[in-house]
Amino acid sequence: MSDWVEQPLTWGNVLIYAVLAVVFLLLILGYVTYAILFERKVLGWMQFRHGPNRLGPWGLLQTVADVLKLLIKEDTIPRKADRALFILAPALCYAPSFAVLAIIPYTRELYFADLNVAIVYYAALSAISTIAIVLGGWASNNKYSLLGGMRSAAQMISYEVPLILSIVGTVMMTGSMSLRQIGEAQGDWFWEWNFLPQIIGFGVFIVAAVSELNRSPFDLPEAESELVAGYHTEYSGFRFAFFMLAEYVYMFAIAGLASVLFLGGWHPPAPFLDFVPGIIWMILKMAFVIFFLFWLRATMPRVRVDHLMGFAWKVLVPLAILNVFVTAVCLELFIKG
Repeated sequence: MSDWVEQPLTWGNVLIYAVLAVVFLLLILGYVTYAILFERKVLGWMQFRHGPNRLGPWGLLQTVADVLKLLIKEDTIPRKADRALFILAPALCYAPSFAVLAIIPYTRELYFADLNVAIVYYAALSAISTIAIVLGGWASNNKYSLLGGMRSAAQMISYEVPLILSIVGTVMMTGSMSLRQIGEAQGDWFWEWNFLPQIIGFGVFIVAAVSELNRSPFDLPEAESELVAGYHTEYSGFRFAFFMLAEYVYMFAIAGLASVLFLGGWHPPAPFLDFVPGIIWMILKMAFVIFFLFWLRATMPRVRVDHLMGFAWKVLVPLAILNVFVTAVCLELFIKG
């Protein structure tokens, strides 16, 4: 994959890029379909329920049927909605979530783009999804949707600050914002991964990432007890599916970022396990992060909105700044000194 990145831009290569993008999109759609099934199975297991078990062997076709239902369901647009923005918002929310996957390296050789500003790239694109959610809530001409959109904007912008600050310590240790170089800088022993020296940054990153994803216990933008379904209350069919798709694709991206930035990426936890391909270790680490997100949803109750915002600015931001300061002091005293 990395060899194609360095090829000249010709019509043949453009066609190859397009085919690869379509194949990757189909893989992502397959991942989302069965990530939803896996989440429902995990929630059922943790809550002493069966979960989906009727359609297909072990319920494996349940989410396939749900996707087909969404695709053929009637597409409704409120009469007084801003039609152009209402239609644009779901696509504008999903497109950046798919684009951020281009910067995630899966092994030393398997990656789409090795950007030297990968962290900035992710932050810029994820902000577009925030705008799309606000647009969807405002264009629906519905008070629940508008409040959900505004909540989402406040929450995602607030938690974007500690999320990026939590990565700064890792960037300082590596001396690069390229995810591939950050992955390569970590060793083949688990204590050489970044999560130990950056344990504070890792904790801040995980908490801020959960909020960025609008997942429990931080799913305030779509709180059914106050706002029905929040910003996508008026959406149905495949437009609603785009919002759901964006959430699970961002979950994939966050799992990839956490694995590369803090969990050693494609490196095994010990050198004698090096016979297992790096892509397998990367997949296992991403699966662990995704499972952890499902675990949180099954365990934690939803927090209050004022507690949510206060936690970002009063706890996570000071912790992230402290982590940057401590990292700078340690690098100056023990590395440069």
